[in-house]
Amino acid sequence: MLSRIGGSKMKNKCAVILCGGKGSRLGSLAKKIPKTLVKIQKKEVLWYIIKYLKYSGFNKIILPLGYKGDQIRRFLKKQKFQDLDIKSIDTGVDTHIGSRINKIADKIEFKNFLLLNGDAVFKINLKSIYENHCKKNCDITFLSGEITYPYGTIGVFKNKVLDFSRNLVFDRLKIRGGKKKYEAFNYTGISVIKTELLKKYKNFFSKSDNFEQKFYPKIIRKYKTNLIKINGFWHSIDNLKDIDVVNKKNINNKKYFNMKKLKNFLEKAKK
Repeated sequence: MLSRIGGSKMKNKCAVILCGGKGSRLGSLAKKIPKTLVKIQKKEVLWYIIKYLKYSGFNKIILPLGYKGDQIRRFLKKQKFQDLDIKSIDTGVDTHIGSRINKIADKIEFKNFLLLNGDAVFKINLKSIYENHCKKNCDITFLSGEITYPYGTIGVFKNKVLDFSRNLVFDRLKIRGGKKKYEAFNYTGISVIKTELLKKYKNFFSKSDNFEQKFYPKIIRKYKTNLIKINGFWHSIDNLKDIDVVNKKNINNKKYFNMKKLKNFLEKAKK
């Protein structure tokens, strides 16, 4: 089955948005609303995610619900996202991510799917990344992006102190010690995964309180893995400071999904 989005034909694609957590680092705000319904420039984080998934050709979206899931259901009903098959599935308030994913694994009917956290605003070339994953027949593709280090740093070059900075933007860390010395790239919480692996190992991670640490290392050791450093805007909403930072960004949600501008952006991102 094919659908037309932005004037071109695309195969249907599936995305799973993890949005069941309590968002405890948001303090008193988290007592009122789930983290994915926090507003950025007057629009909910989930609004940005679903809108961009739609324009990237992801027609089927699965939401494993937990904390204040009833609010997310009311949000979805109110928004009436057209031409999308959105399934909201109650997976329990105090359920670990591994168990949430286990409970929705059988609902994923595609060879590959996009897994992402429900707490980030982004504008990246998901269509191209997904196609790259499929073309290379990867088992999992991780997306890496820049992140702001909130503490003070002292810049040194050839043992000479050069400067002092706060809120330094970085995308990787150099690991030292032990037998392995390597660079560790920041993980955005977004990955494309071959569905059969999720179903094959779901009993392995279903009871784990840390899905990523349990599942990803096993897949990396045994299967074909890829890492893509994203071009474009991405920012996770982890605490109250993040809300303030992203609210100051030039997102402008009125033009955020203008098709002409989106097309130009995607063309540039391919280069």
